[in-house]
Amino acid sequence: MLSNSSMRTPLARVRGLGSAKSGTGHFWLQRVTAVANVILTVIFLGVVICLVGKPYPAAIAILAHPLVAILMLLFIISGCIHMRLGMQVIIEDYIHGEGLKILAVMANTFFAIAIGAACAFAVLKLSFGG
Repeated sequence: MLSNSSMRTPLARVRGLGSAKSGTGHFWLQRVTAVANVILTVIFLGVVICLVGKPYPAAIAILAHPLVAILMLLFIISGCIHMRLGMQVIIEDYIHGEGLKILAVMANTFFAIAIGAACAFAVLKLSFGG
């Protein structure tokens, strides 16, 4: 039985349509990656500060250390996921044509994957001495 205090429109009640239930997961993933980014950015800046003035071989040795490489990969993954989620919200809010919106969200996803893959490749190449 529906009460009069329902927030759904009469048309939505008739059609049985409602939330896709994906907004909460998106919201929390964006918040979790934001917190992770704060921590990982501090670590990243610490590594960059340690590299200032080091000769090239010493800088490569620091970046090739397994712990540093793993932290850099986590920074890349978290940053790319957060970037994709943030841009997706902007696209969904400001692009109103359905076809263009779908293309923009797809392009955003491909861009985030390409940037993440390129950065991960660079870190892994340094880490494994390639």
